[in-house]
Amino acid sequence: MRPREQLSAFVKDALVKGRSREEIKAALHDAGWTASEVSDAMNSWADTAFDPPIPRPRPIVTAREAFFYGLMFAALIMTAWHLTSISFRLIDIWLPEFPVPEGRAAWSINGIRFSIAVLVVFFPLFLIMNAKAERSSRLDTAKRRSALRRWFGFLTLLLAALSLLGDLVYVIYKFLDGDLTSRSLARAAVVAVVAGCIFLYFRKETEEADSAQH
Repeated sequence: MRPREQLSAFVKDALVKGRSREEIKAALHDAGWTASEVSDAMNSWADTAFDPPIPRPRPIVTAREAFFYGLMFAALIMTAWHLTSISFRLIDIWLPEFPVPEGRAAWSINGIRFSIAVLVVFFPLFLIMNAKAERSSRLDTAKRRSALRRWFGFLTLLLAALSLLGDLVYVIYKFLDGDLTSRSLARAAVVAVVAGCIFLYFRKETEEADSAQH
């Protein structure tokens, strides 16, 4: 039996024997368990007068969910990447560097066409899957306890935050290098808008998933 399972079983036995929650918490703290470990163990059992203690619902992971959220994550990454790519290539056309490298215009146009093709496939796919996930969670609140849903949300937050930080580093570097042009600022603004929108949306998602855990 793993330590977490042992701790949860101890809490159950203590509740069955009539110990108060405060007594159990104090005993666990005295034994060296951390506050988060004690909180998780106590939250495993509903705070009711019913005997025996009632276990709280716990997150579950299924292969179906892994496929669903894996595909949804891939669709989001492809959408964000190619939306940014289109914006960069349009910036190259509207704010060209001088002298313009030979063949740059044709390269940008071909890149835009490819990114549009990707967005035509993956952006609607992400919207449909996200809407399905939202509808499922409204109809069945247990869906909000999905461990994969939380991992997907927090992984997306991590990548968005790293993109924003990297964007800031890029702007500072260009400034210190004396090369902070309107072109580089426009590129930085694109990354900030795309990553910022993703970060704000999924922060709300992860907060809702966390609240469903308690």
